[in-house]
Amino acid sequence: MKFMVGLQTANNAFLDHIIKRKEHIYEVYFSWGDFANGRNSQIENSAFLPWDLQQKQIEALHRLSQNNIALNLLFNANCYGRDSLSRSFFQKIGDAVDYIVTRFGLQSVTTTSPLIAKFIKQNFSDIEVRASVNMGIGTTQGMDYVSNLFDSFYLQRELNRNFDKIAAVKKWCDTRGKRLYLLANSGCLNHCSAHTFHDNLVSHESELAKMDNAYAFHGICREYLKNPAHLDTLITDTSFIRPEDTDLYAPFVPAVKLATRIHKNPCLVLESYIRRKYSGDILALLEPAHSIYPYVLENGNPLKLVKLNEEL
Repeated sequence: MKFMVGLQTANNAFLDHIIKRKEHIYEVYFSWGDFANGRNSQIENSAFLPWDLQQKQIEALHRLSQNNIALNLLFNANCYGRDSLSRSFFQKIGDAVDYIVTRFGLQSVTTTSPLIAKFIKQNFSDIEVRASVNMGIGTTQGMDYVSNLFDSFYLQRELNRNFDKIAAVKKWCDTRGKRLYLLANSGCLNHCSAHTFHDNLVSHESELAKMDNAYAFHGICREYLKNPAHLDTLITDTSFIRPEDTDLYAPFVPAVKLATRIHKNPCLVLESYIRRKYSGDILALLEPAHSIYPYVLENGNPLKLVKLNEEL
């Protein structure tokens, strides 16, 4: 089993770790420039000027390319606003993809937009076009609707532990020449009522940062999990796959995605999954990495919810 990992532009230690462990890396995924995406911008960091970060990203992609590590470009924002259909927007996408292909090579693109998928297939036929996990596709019917646009799919995260469903989807993909992938360490709550709203906010974060905002919104999960009464169902309310269980998915997927683009310790995440072992609070491996202090979800078989040094 290999892993997809997300680039952290300003994190040289993680880049070094990826290259050191490249035999376990399926690809590195990243957003580009000021394109909206499913996480924070790769060129926005209070410690750097935007053009410095862009240069760091170029240098990182060059190193990854030199080490023959496959690259996956993200156009996975939930909303592109007024640009969604514009001719100039697609020209900008084309220029970016052409630049990356020419300078570093590019094996695949992940997107939430059927139109971006169509554009890539029409103009860059050698690039694999993948449906983002943010599309929430969890049925063969949903895949069939867009099978002419996508070469591969991330499965809806809520189905990660449903092996009957995974097997059925895998069979459908195999008969149609499609690839299937999973996201292993999402910290999102299953069937989150505010997921679409939150993804829209992330897409517009640059605009929102310039406004006099009445509220800050970090997702409903943080407030929800502050209530100890909600912790009894925490395991079934989440979709994460433990490092120790990763190989159970080998018959179904060639690689699993690890969310690392905003994680505080991406080296820990990657190394835990490579070694198929982690000791401690399993929530620390997730993105977002929830703190439910004074409780921890102790990794093991079975998982145990523990309060300080006292088992519940």
